[in-house]
Amino acid sequence: MNVLLVIVGAAVGAPLRYLADQAVRARYSGSFPFGTLLVNVVGSGLLGFLVGLPAPTPVMAALGSGLCGALTTYSTFGHETVRLAQGRQGGRATLYALGSVALGLAAAWGGLQLGSW
Repeated sequence: MNVLLVIVGAAVGAPLRYLADQAVRARYSGSFPFGTLLVNVVGSGLLGFLVGLPAPTPVMAALGSGLCGALTTYSTFGHETVRLAQGRQGGRATLYALGSVALGLAAAWGGLQLGSW
């Protein structure tokens, strides 16, 4: 049953990631990957919030593993960081990598605090 809940959550999270990235790209041109940064920070905050709740396993399967797992994307983050570095934008690549980790951790901690409250 939990596997089906993960699939349902992922079926929502993956299109949300795509739509959020497209919406950000429509507003901000350039090479900096604001869309991926946004979904990763939001997903980290949401997962932190869910972890702070006394949620039953099916909820965590659907929303934690499924939705947040499909919404966030480490592979795209890695690819975009390398792409920036290869494009002679080492400063932006460093800012993106360090900023993504710092903002993701801060969002997860904030979400955890909110969920635990």
